[in-house]
Amino acid sequence: MAGDMQANVLAKGLYDAGVNVNRPSCWLGEMRVVADLTTDEAVMASMKNDASIAEKTRLFDERAGGLSKEVLGVVAYLLENNKLSEAPNIAVQYQRLLDEHFGVHGAEVTEVTTAIALDDEYKLSLGKKLSDIIGKPVVLKAIVDPSIVGGIRIRVGDKLIDGSLRHKLDMLSKELL
Repeated sequence: MAGDMQANVLAKGLYDAGVNVNRPSCWLGEMRVVADLTTDEAVMASMKNDASIAEKTRLFDERAGGLSKEVLGVVAYLLENNKLSEAPNIAVQYQRLLDEHFGVHGAEVTEVTTAIALDDEYKLSLGKKLSDIIGKPVVLKAIVDPSIVGGIRIRVGDKLIDGSLRHKLDMLSKELL
């Protein structure tokens, strides 16, 4: 719960900075890249070394392909406080603020868990399909969990659609016993 509150505060600060330069959507893409990089095992392993926060931030920036000073500030803060895993939550909250800015109210946060990271094109397509099914806009929160083996698990509010291979194997195992 405290992590969500911190994600809200950081997203709001970054969003407000975007509004101040009259470009509220300018850092959303970068925050999505940062969020995606937190699922990269090699990147996360490099963040556990004894390098300084400045060096880790520089390495993260290089891997991201160049980030704005504002997003780098958020990354440095997260690294300094050992909270880099909050980046996906910050990206989701930033998206929600941006949706409200553009008049899209009531967007539903939808967790989509896959064994491997989804590319942006697939996320966009899936988001559109889920919006059509649910009947309102959705904000995808992509989660990578190799333990599901394959397939996809979707959580919308208190509803769960589990099409993961892990779930299917568990069900088969129960049937055989």
